[in-house]
Amino acid sequence: MMKIYEKPTRKDPHKRPISPRKRRWLIITLVMVLTVGGILYSLVDRYLIRHVQVVVADENTTTAATGNRNDSTSTSTTSTEVNATSDDWNYSSDDMEVHIEKVQTGSGSDQITYYVADVQLTDASSLRTALADNSFGTNITENTSEIAAANNAIFAINGDYYGFRDDGVIIRNGTLYRDSPTRDALALFNDGTMKTYNENEISSSELLADGATNTLSFGPILIQDGEIVSDFSSVKIDNNFGNRSIQDANPRTAIGMIAPNHYVFVVVDGRQDDSRGMTLAELADVMKGLGATEAYNLDGGGSSTMYFMGRVVNNPLGRNQERGVSDILYLTEGQGS
Repeated sequence: MMKIYEKPTRKDPHKRPISPRKRRWLIITLVMVLTVGGILYSLVDRYLIRHVQVVVADENTTTAATGNRNDSTSTSTTSTEVNATSDDWNYSSDDMEVHIEKVQTGSGSDQITYYVADVQLTDASSLRTALADNSFGTNITENTSEIAAANNAIFAINGDYYGFRDDGVIIRNGTLYRDSPTRDALALFNDGTMKTYNENEISSSELLADGATNTLSFGPILIQDGEIVSDFSSVKIDNNFGNRSIQDANPRTAIGMIAPNHYVFVVVDGRQDDSRGMTLAELADVMKGLGATEAYNLDGGGSSTMYFMGRVVNNPLGRNQERGVSDILYLTEGQGS
């Protein structure tokens, strides 16, 4: 039998073996790269990547979309159909009265510019909520004006930016989308009332049984049972990455109730030369002065936007540039018919 001769492998005299110390550092580096990469991906997934949980079918949105394709004056057409009159600051019909006022206080670096909308309805169903891109989930955003126009809104403000967090009790137009009690919240009811409450003390089933149509989960409560909440020094909305303190003067958005079906909405400009914004205490004082018996702070900062009859009323971000939000509160005609 023939023997096969195998030539012995020669070691490269210039190739040095990896030392245990170097091997250890390579392993540590690889672990660090994988860890940082995992953290970065989790942050991108949590705060940037869209996650659609529910696509919402809404007759009003469908009607608006159809109308916008065929008629660029769908809002004024709707107003004509319900025999409404309006100008840049007022709207009047058989179903609602909307009066908006621009207010300026102080001067120089202490000047504040804010907008007050006094709203009276004959039917609570005229006050509704809408979601960005008609979808419920996280990181789904559109400008307040875009969501408003898609829903034939007469008036709108930004909501609670529910999509920035994954907790809270979220009921929208009578549908429960999220049930993770966390903070002080606001409920709107079908009898035209609104109530501030603690999510851990009143269940979503109780709210729905009592006729809750919408809940907002942001805060804090500004006025409850006719009295200003006394201490805003330790307000904490959530622990999300990039969250900033809301105690200082900032742009603000708030909703209050004067009486059933009589609401007041306030949007404050801030972080700009002609308006420093408001503290929570100042905002509570304003709402109290307007006669609100219940009042609640919504998402503010760059989100704070007031929309009326096809235009943005205030100055978002100090440069007339809206920031995308996940939801709005808005007024429209014909919901009760």
